[in-house]
Amino acid sequence: MRILHTMLRVGDLDRSIKFYTEILGMQVLRREDYPDGKFTLAFVGYGGERDHTVLELTHNWGTESYDHGNAFGHIAIEVEDAYQACDKVKAAGGKVIREAGPMMHGTTVIAFIQDPDGYKIEFIQKGTAGY
Repeated sequence: MRILHTMLRVGDLDRSIKFYTEILGMQVLRREDYPDGKFTLAFVGYGGERDHTVLELTHNWGTESYDHGNAFGHIAIEVEDAYQACDKVKAAGGKVIREAGPMMHGTTVIAFIQDPDGYKIEFIQKGTAGY
């Protein structure tokens, strides 16, 4: 068994695809409209679905925003340099909500950004985590 994807509901699919591809460097792996169900799915990631876990961006036509509730936490992405990754996000107009630096109770270098729909994404600097 393995994890295939995580699904996020998004209000503006093109805006979200732009964020995940242009700012985070993912690729659009596939995109399909479902007119009978009035939704579109787009799968994005750093590699093909056969070998990597990816994100499924789901846009329900006519829905511009969602209540995230209080159960979902964040998506984590390993980056070479969390400081540079934050600079890149800011330069592209993205939102950094916790600047890069060591964890409060540890040495892992992390940062948090937010996607256009308000989902939190944690950057974890390669080589600083305990795994």
